[in-house]
Amino acid sequence: MGHVSIDLEIDATPEEVWDVVSDPRNLPKWDRHILTVAGVPEDGLKEGTRYTTELRMLGVRGTIEAEVLEIEPPKRSRIRLRGILDATVKTAISPLSGGRRALLEHDVEYHFRGGGLAAFATQGLGLTGGPTVVLRKGALAQKQQIEEMVRRRNDRG
Repeated sequence: MGHVSIDLEIDATPEEVWDVVSDPRNLPKWDRHILTVAGVPEDGLKEGTRYTTELRMLGVRGTIEAEVLEIEPPKRSRIRLRGILDATVKTAISPLSGGRRALLEHDVEYHFRGGGLAAFATQGLGLTGGPTVVLRKGALAQKQQIEEMVRRRNDRG
């Protein structure tokens, strides 16, 4: 099983961070490996919600089924992914600086399905730092999207 985590500070309230990171329809903006997201309810995620993502990684294309295991807006969520990649994604948001900034934390445990070759791929990716790079790029894209949204709101007054 592979494991990767990241945290970063964002110039936004926890609620503003939550509004962006809790919407899986944003996933293709954050990760070039994610092609589409389907089945996300318009009124947002709730415990038990299921949706799918189409993923292309290492030349392999597949579908990932996601299920929301726990969710406590705007503080945390835990989502299980199953498909060519199995993972548990934990997201936590904490207030900083009197609530005007937030700490965003992602923690992911993952493995590829498929026996020995998949175990080798999981281990190999971990050694190359691949998942850390992907998660870091995704988290930085989230930060950029959130801070740009806040700037636009502030400019409108």
